[in-house]
Parts: sequence; structure tokens; C-alpha cells
Amino acid sequence: MDNERNFRELLSKKITGSYWGLWLLVAEHLRLGSWDLLKSWSGGSDESLEPRIAMQMVNESALCVSGIRGTQRLCQQGFDVLNGLAYIATDKEIHRVLDSHTIAEGKWLQMALAKLRNQSGHYTGEIFAFDPHRIETSSKRIMPAKKSSPGSRSKKVLQTFFAIDALTGQPIASTIGSPGKKTSRASLELLNMIRAIFTNGGLAMADAEHVTIEILSEFLADEVFDILMPMTRNQKVRKIMPTLNYERKWAGYALAETTYQFKEMNNPIRLIVQRSGEKEEEYEYKPFATTSNDSDMVKMLTEEYPERWTIEEFFNFEAAMGWDKVRTMNLNIRYGKMSLAMIAQAASYQFRKKLQKPYKNWNAKHLAETVFYGIDGYLKVRNDTIIVTLYNVPEELNLRRYYENLPEKLEKEGVDPRVPWMYNFKLDFRFK
Repeated sequence: MDNERNFRELLSKKITGSYWGLWLLVAEHLRLGSWDLLKSWSGGSDESLEPRIAMQMVNESALCVSGIRGTQRLCQQGFDVLNGLAYIATDKEIHRVLDSHTIAEGKWLQMALAKLRNQSGHYTGEIFAFDPHRIETSSKRIMPAKKSSPGSRSKKVLQTFFAIDALTGQPIASTIGSPGKKTSRASLELLNMIRAIFTNGGLAMADAEHVTIEILSEFLADEVFDILMPMTRNQKVRKIMPTLNYERKWAGYALAETTYQFKEMNNPIRLIVQRSGEKEEEYEYKPFATTSNDSDMVKMLTEEYPERWTIEEFFNFEAAMGWDKVRTMNLNIRYGKMSLAMIAQAASYQFRKKLQKPYKNWNAKHLAETVFYGIDGYLKVRNDTIIVTLYNVPEELNLRRYYENLPEKLEKEGVDPRVPWMYNFKLDFRFK
């Protein structure tokens, strides 16, 4: 009750400052159902502080900042009210909330979010990409340093694994690595999460480090999911490739296929080899392993497999939201922050879809600096509605169309316009 009383007292005063563009994401959180997710993850209610502290972490991720309190940029400038709080949660509070929730709870949060996103049309559910993602850490723990490439300097990193919808580029789930969790185990965890969301199956794509007996055996036994990935160029494969009967598809490009038997597996897999070059002395071969026995190999290699690189675009485009650097190696805290960042990314994606080019193609950091942090404004209360006035918003962003008279727009969409973490105040915008 103290927070609600102080929150309402803050609202009784006109607040001016920064971060007013970030208030636009409130509408996207209402559409997405973020508050119910945060309540379920935290075990809190509409009156509790924990889900509001979680909302603060979500909004910090949308701003692409880490350790924001240390920069002393927030103060009392409306960011607290945005989260339904009358104050800025301290680092100690945030640490306590994150550390009280397990990796299993974070996994549940990601899956619940992905199901909501699937219903909202964020995914095609046809082609998926798996990939490890190493995040540099400043942790003081004793741990092995690793190289991101042969010529790079060894660094301490946190190993994570992501799965995305390869056609939309949107993340579905992630898991976190540890000395006891190798690529096979982490990838199969992601597969099980995807199975729970996309029951119709699809094609998963990965790189050569996923060619393991465990992964191939799991996909061979799966009736609805298949996997495609570059095959390891071992001595046996190198001997096979030149001996195959290739079918020329176009100039300098030919394909052939056979089966390949691993000693440790009962059933063979399909081996597809891509040959480049017109003259025999110039031939280059690239082998692929797949568990799909009936898919057209030309379509798989020339149309579907290139979509795998969408996951690299995701890391480059969205990593600043919480997947580019790590301070603590406490796995509960790390996975909790990664999972909450997924909510921020989903809301930002819904917001970005409303923008025109080139704005919709901005990366997460550019969007945060230009829109979420770069717009001036103030708020006031009229009856049961918080009115946020935004100044000098570029007309080409076309935000007035989507956010002015917001309560009426949400009601037409079947969305309750009351903001539960703001104690059921409605929210509206004015543009000047």
C-alpha cells in the first residue's frame, strides 16, 4: 500500500524528464500480455512489488543499458512511474529478485512468452535456426578463457544457446551453458522447448558443431522435426564426395546425395554434397547432413539453408538488449535477465513493425537512443487516465496514428486499456 500511495502522489505532480518514448511500449506490453507473465514468473499479484521490479528490468533491457543506476541517469524522471513504482529499484533488490528464481522458472517464462508470440503471428513456425552465442564477461571467477576465432585473444565468456524463427528472425528460446552442459545437451533442451510450442514440426538448421550422435539420433526418432547442418569433413566423408554421381543444376553448381552410417547409430542419415566449379580441377565440395529423407535438396540448400544466417543478424541487431555482456556468472541471475530481455525484445518488435523504413530497420540500440530515450515530454493525470505528452516527434514515425486515443484503440482490439502495474490507470498520448 505504501508504494501505491506514493505512486499516486507522484502522479499528482507533473513529471518531466527523459525516457518518454519508452512509455509507448506500455501499449505493446498490454497487447502482448507481459504483466501476467511477470506475475506468474515472480509469484506476485497485481499489488506486489516483485513483478514491478521485473518490469523495471524489462524496460532497462529495452533501453539497452546495464547497471543503469550506476550511471545516475534515472533519478526521478518518470522511469519509476513507468514501472508502477514510486522509486527506482536498487541493485540489491534486483539481485534478490533474480536470485530467488531458478533456471527452470526462467525456461517456463520463455516458453510462455513464445506461445503468446506464436499466437500473435511473430513466428512462421516452419524453419528454425540453432546457434551458440558467447557473451564476454567481466566476472572475477576462475574459469577457462576461450577464443571466439583462431586469431583472437582469449577471453572469459558465458556460453549461451539460442533458437530463432529463421524466417522472421525472432527469438524463440535460449538456454545457458556451463562446464557440465555441452552443445548436444543444450541443443536438445532447445528442441524440447520448441516441441512444446510448435506441434506441427519444422526444419531446424545448425552449424557443424551440432553434428553429434545425440542430436542426430534425437532428430531421427522425431516424426515431425528434421535437422539440416554442414557435415563434419572427416576422412571417410572426404573420400566419398568425389565418387558420387552429381546432377548439374546450373553453371558451376551440382548436387549429389547418398547415405552415411555412423558406427554408434543404428540407422544411416542422408548425406547431401554440394559441388561448385565447372572444371574438375576446380571442384569444391561442401557436405550436409540431414534427417529429412523426402525434402527437395535444391530447395533445402539454396532457399532454406541460407536463412540460417538470420540468427547472426539477430545477435548483431538485438544483442544490446541484454545478450552482449555479462557481469555475474550466477546462473539464476543470468538466465533470469536473459529471459526478461526476451519480453523487452518482443514488445520492441511489435513497436518496430508500426514504423516505416528506415526506422523499422534500426538496431535495438539506435531505436532506444533515438525514440525511447530521445523524445522529450511530461505526464499529467486526468480522471482515470495518465496522459503523456510527447514533443517534437518526427511526423514520419507515424506514431500519432497508433497511440493517440490509445484506450479506444485497445478496446477495439479486445485489449483491456487499464494498466494493471499502474494500479489500473489508463494511458493516452498527445503529440505536440
